[in-house]
Formats: sequence, C-alpha cells, structure tokens
Amino acid sequence: MRQDVLEKIKLDPQLHYYLRLNPIWYRRLGRHPESVHDMIKQAKVFYGKTFPQRVDQINKNMQMAMMMIEMMKQVQDQ
Repeated sequence: MRQDVLEKIKLDPQLHYYLRLNPIWYRRLGRHPESVHDMIKQAKVFYGKTFPQRVDQINKNMQMAMMMIEMMKQVQDQ
C-alpha cells in the first residue's frame, strides 16, 4: 500500500478501524490506491454518516422527543 494512502487512513481512527474490520480493502488499496475514496464512502455508510442516515436519525430523535412530551402532558392532566 502506498505511504500517502496509509497516512490518510491512519489520520482518521474510524477509517483505520473500518480497514481492520474489512481486510479486503488492504488488497484493493494495494492494487488500486485511487480507490481510497470508495473505501471512505463505504466507511461512512458503515458508521451511519451519510446524509440520509443522519436525517433518519434526527427524525427518530424528534419522534422520541414528541412521544415524551405527550407522555408528560398525559401525566400532568391526571
């Protein structure tokens, strides 16, 4: 693996951990170092850092907050 690719990976602990979990990327990056961007995209999907995943998580948190508010209103009414 090229030194610049290895340094880029080691700068991001999550990316380094993803590489250790998916050893197929060692071989791919050794043969095609330009595919490091593909690995970064895959790691973002793995960690839930893509835009749709973040929007979904915010939506779930909002629903949970609304449910808690409704429960508190019901308790106060009783």
